[in-house]
Amino acid sequence: MRILGLGRGLFAIAGAGIAILSVTYSDFAPIWKPALAWLPLREYWVYGSALIVLAASAGLCFSRTALMSALTIGAYQAVWAVIGIPPILAKPLSLGAWYGFCEGLTSLVGAWILYAMLRLQMRRSEKPIASARAVRVAQVLFGLTCVFYGWSHFAYADYTASMVPAWQSSRLGFAYLTGLGHIAAGIGIVVGILPRLAATLEAIMVSLFGLLVWVPSFLAHPPPKWAGTPQNQWSELLVTLLLAASAWVVAASLQNRPWAARPFSSQAPRSAP
Repeated sequence: MRILGLGRGLFAIAGAGIAILSVTYSDFAPIWKPALAWLPLREYWVYGSALIVLAASAGLCFSRTALMSALTIGAYQAVWAVIGIPPILAKPLSLGAWYGFCEGLTSLVGAWILYAMLRLQMRRSEKPIASARAVRVAQVLFGLTCVFYGWSHFAYADYTASMVPAWQSSRLGFAYLTGLGHIAAGIGIVVGILPRLAATLEAIMVSLFGLLVWVPSFLAHPPPKWAGTPQNQWSELLVTLLLAASAWVVAASLQNRPWAARPFSSQAPRSAP
């Protein structure tokens, strides 16, 4: 399946990128740093986790190691999501406190669905975590995070608008429009209204965000204020790549769905020729 292959490839590239980023700066990627400042023997954990993720990312490229690699990357994303829980407990009503958790959850469910679909492609025996029902739960969780991202566009409209390319005539309006796009895609996936179209458009939108926002930030002199340090720029670009990978995997899991809205069946997602 071409779309699944795209998502799988993006997961491999993003995972390898995060590992290389950690080794380059001898530190965890900024997405993990604040929560792990207390960790003893920090350097060993930095290099150890980077090597594991790098090996898993490479393993995604080979059929014999793809399943274990998807599980390993999923475990990495699960830790990322768990690290995002304490800020929520401290400030449950703060939208910003939820951001790290939602990004980790989006990446986790992408790796989860990727694992399920790889098992299906390889005709392995079904496991509860890779069942049709489990995949549907993962799709719903993905849809809910899309709604969150859309909501954040409205809550932080001015900040979001500042990231919109300058050639766009109405930057604030575009921020609202993309926010509505995230929300509509999320609801479509959760409820089952044009879910295949919703997931595909979400994947395209997230991919374009990385291409049109973060990539140009490396070329701007001076870089925009919202871009932060080079380390932060690379981290944000790689996180966006992970989110895009998850979106493409979700879209691939809905390839057996028609473009029109119909009730979800209990059948497992199947691979298209």
